[in-house]
Amino acid sequence: MSTEGSHPGPPESTPPRRRKAHRGKGQEPAYSEKTHLIHGRNQSDRWDYKHHVVPPLSSSVTFRLDSTDRAARAFVEFGKGHVEGKPPIYIYDRLDEPTRGMLEENLAYAEEGEIGVAFASGMAAITAAILSWARAGDRVLTCPVLYGCTYSLFHNWLPRFGIECEALDLNDEETLSRKLTPQVRIVYFETPINPDLSLIDIGLVRRVVDRANAGRPPQDRIRILVDNTFATPYGQRPLSLGAHVVVESLTKNIGGFGTELGGVVVGPAEIESALLGFRKDFGGVLSTKSAWAFLVYGLPTLPVRYRQQQETAMKVARFLEADPRIDKVRYPGLESFPQKELARRQMVDYEGRFAPGTLLYFCLKDLPGDPHAGQRLIDFIAENSYTMTLAVSLGQVKTLIEHPYSMTHSALTCTGDSAHLVEPGGIRLSLGLEKGEDLIRDLKEALDAILGPPER
Repeated sequence: MSTEGSHPGPPESTPPRRRKAHRGKGQEPAYSEKTHLIHGRNQSDRWDYKHHVVPPLSSSVTFRLDSTDRAARAFVEFGKGHVEGKPPIYIYDRLDEPTRGMLEENLAYAEEGEIGVAFASGMAAITAAILSWARAGDRVLTCPVLYGCTYSLFHNWLPRFGIECEALDLNDEETLSRKLTPQVRIVYFETPINPDLSLIDIGLVRRVVDRANAGRPPQDRIRILVDNTFATPYGQRPLSLGAHVVVESLTKNIGGFGTELGGVVVGPAEIESALLGFRKDFGGVLSTKSAWAFLVYGLPTLPVRYRQQQETAMKVARFLEADPRIDKVRYPGLESFPQKELARRQMVDYEGRFAPGTLLYFCLKDLPGDPHAGQRLIDFIAENSYTMTLAVSLGQVKTLIEHPYSMTHSALTCTGDSAHLVEPGGIRLSLGLEKGEDLIRDLKEALDAILGPPER
C-alpha cells in the first residue's frame, strides 16, 4: 500500500498490542519497564548492536543500495511501513535510518504502543498526527485551553486546509456526545492541561467516542489523540487508558537536559505508513544525533529524574499552599487538587504508584492596585534567584519558571474571547533536580521582597 493518499482508520476498541523491547532472542524475561528503558533492545531489526554497551550513532544521510532491484524493493517496502522481524532497507535519512528507528522502538515500548514515528519537534509530531488523518471538511474537537503553539496551529493554520476546530469541556459527557457529529474525525487534548494542570478523563472520552464510532466505516471513525508531554510515559500511558494515539514533545522530560529538540507519535501499527509518508514529504525529520541523545541519555534516566523531580514538586507545592500570600496551588499530588480521584486513577507509574508529575501552577492573592504582582515576582526571581530560571520549556534538570499569560499561551490571551481562560496572574513552575529546600529558600525570598513578610 502506498503512503500517497492513504487514510487508515483508527484501531478497534481493544488496547493495542505493543511491540516489546527485549534483551535477546527467545522469551522475554519479566524485567521491569525501568530496566527496559535503560537497556532497550540490543538486538533490533533496525540494527544489531549486541556487542556495543552504548548504541552506535549512524551518521550517514544516504545508504548503499547495491542494485536497482534492491533499491526498488526498498521504496516499495518503505511505503508499507516497517515489518517486525524484517530488517529495513535504508535509503535516505529523511525516510528512515537505524539510530532513529531504535529510538522509535523504545518510545513505542515506553508508551505501550505498537509503533512510534519521531519528528523534529513536538509541534511537528502534532501536525503529522492531525494531517495524516484529518482532511478538508473534517472537524477537530479540543479542550478550551491548549499550549499556545498548538492553539495557533488549530486556529490559524488548520482552517487553511479546510479543517475546523471547536473547543468544549471534554469532561462533560452529554456535551461531548452531542458534538460528535459525522464531520468530527479527531478529539485532541492535553492531560494534564498546560498550564493549570487540569485533567481530562481519558476513559470517559473513549466511552463516548466508541458509541459515536459504532456503525461508522473505518475511514470515518473518530480518533482520540492525547498530548502526554507533561506526564511522560513514566507517569501516564494514555493508550492503555483509552486513547488511540499519543503525541509527545521529546524536548521536555524525555530529553531531560534541554539540549535536543524532538517529538514523537505513538500508536497502532496501521498508522505507521501514513506518518512515515507525511514525514518524508513534509520533511520534519528528527536528526540522528538528537535521536541518539534521547536514546542514550534521555529515556534511560527518565525514571530516576522524574521520581526526584516529583518528590521536590510535592515539597514546593506544600510550601506554597501553606503560605497565606498564595491564592491557590494546583498540583495533582495535593489533597486540595480538585480532580484528585481522577489524578490517582490516570497518573500512575509502571509499578502502579501515584505519579502526580513534575510541574505545579500557582497564583498570588490579589493585591489592591497591583494586578501585576505575579509578573513582578517572576522578574525578581529572574534577576536574583540562583535555583530558578525564567525560561520557556519544562522537564529539564534545572527548575524553570514562566508566566503563561504573556509567554507560552499568548496566542490564546491575545484574543478577546479566550483571554479569561488563562489567568493573568498564573505562574508555572517546572521542577528540576535542585534540592527542594534551596528552591523554597529562593521562593520565600522572592515572596518577601514583592509581597512583604507573611502576616502572623
